[in-house]
Amino acid sequence: MIEWIKQLKTAFGLAFLWLVCLIYFTQGFRSFVWTAVSYQLKDRLKLSPSASQFVFSIAFFPWSIKPIYGILSDCIPIKGKKRIPYLVIATVMSLVPWLILGVNETSGSSMWHLIILLTVQNLGSAMADVVVDAMIAEAVRCEKALFAGDLQSISWLAMAFGGVCGSLLGGYALTNLKIDIIFLLFSVLPAIQLFSCGLLEENSLDGEVFSEFPNSSDSHLLNGKTNNLDEDSSLEKKSNVSARKRKKSKKTQFMLRRVQTQSPGKGKSLALQWFQSLKDATYSLCRAFKQPIILRPMAWFFIAHITVPNLSTVMFYYQTEFLKLEASFLGTARVIGWLGLMIGTFTYNQYLKKMKLRRILMLAHIGLAFLNLFDIVLVSRTNVAFGVSDKALVLCGSALSDAINQLKFMPFLILSGQLCPPGIEGTLFALFMSINNFGSTVGSFVGAGLASLLNISSGSFDNLLLGIAIQLFCTLIPIMLLFLIPKEATGIASN
Repeated sequence: MIEWIKQLKTAFGLAFLWLVCLIYFTQGFRSFVWTAVSYQLKDRLKLSPSASQFVFSIAFFPWSIKPIYGILSDCIPIKGKKRIPYLVIATVMSLVPWLILGVNETSGSSMWHLIILLTVQNLGSAMADVVVDAMIAEAVRCEKALFAGDLQSISWLAMAFGGVCGSLLGGYALTNLKIDIIFLLFSVLPAIQLFSCGLLEENSLDGEVFSEFPNSSDSHLLNGKTNNLDEDSSLEKKSNVSARKRKKSKKTQFMLRRVQTQSPGKGKSLALQWFQSLKDATYSLCRAFKQPIILRPMAWFFIAHITVPNLSTVMFYYQTEFLKLEASFLGTARVIGWLGLMIGTFTYNQYLKKMKLRRILMLAHIGLAFLNLFDIVLVSRTNVAFGVSDKALVLCGSALSDAINQLKFMPFLILSGQLCPPGIEGTLFALFMSINNFGSTVGSFVGAGLASLLNISSGSFDNLLLGIAIQLFCTLIPIMLLFLIPKEATGIASN
């Protein structure tokens, strides 16, 4: 392990390796502070479950437009640099909201003030996520390509470690500290991240404009050519790397073309070149995405999110107010969830890679529907009659839920990699991830609407059982639309 890290240090440098691990550790450690946000909405603002879910839906929307950040950083350098300036901007946006919430108590006393601050914070986190993905993709090009899987593995380990630490410490902090102090404590991480940005040097483009997108002359790459989707089709290495990633989602690979800028007297101005680069980027993405082989599967994953109402915030209220579960226990449940995610990834890689994606997705949704029965048992109090404790049921449900959701997410990652046409893999993959994130956001809005329609509120959970039954039925709807997934697609591809 130590020797492996030394090899990565030699290949990429200590400053780069530290920054990558720190950013991904911070992404995982976010559970430390977002649990506190949930209690802020419930206890301090006294919001109903549907209103709290509405706040989360808006606050996490910046994760749904990730390609915009990638296109901007690729096409519009700041003082000749494409990565570090954007990473600094993103880190500042991640840092300032937590400082404001921690120092000024009144800033979190208004729902709309809190929405603005949380949205800005997520905007910074999402932008940092995209930029560091681009930095990793650039770092492993050419002679360092041998370390691509290793670099992505260590970033995954950093995020998983951050998630476990954040979940464990978050519950303890909520029991012993004020929420304002928790916000301030978390702000230490983006502050260190901001300082670390100054440790890494980035070469200036020196008057060059870069574009990762093919122009109109490259359109043959996007027309009539798609990757085969059987076992011998495209991307085993990419799918194996993606199998280590959550969400979420993550690693972009950029194929860059260098376009020399012309002198002011002989050609376009720099602003016009930037505009043309942005135009080419948008045009290429639209052309690729409109292909049926890409549009249909992405439509399924989007529909699979929006047709199933997300009642997670409602269940959080039920567990804390009706079942009286402590914050420390809920933190432990999230740790179990992280372990379940790892088990789901291992299960997929060991036993399900050769299975048809349609079957995997069908089994995943049947499993999710089965998990709704856990919530039905919990809310109907049937478990008490059989001597099963609430905590045991919640822990079991948390582990199985994250494991099964990972079984559903892995085909999304692999199919996304297989569908990306040559030349725009990075940003189109980011677009796929954004579609997945936007579907989750819409599903949260649907869940908030359902909770409001059923008059489920803090202290009033009479109709929660009906809401979960509706959620169970809706979980089966995407199974009827699996014809949108390529019939021969599997979870393995060729080198």
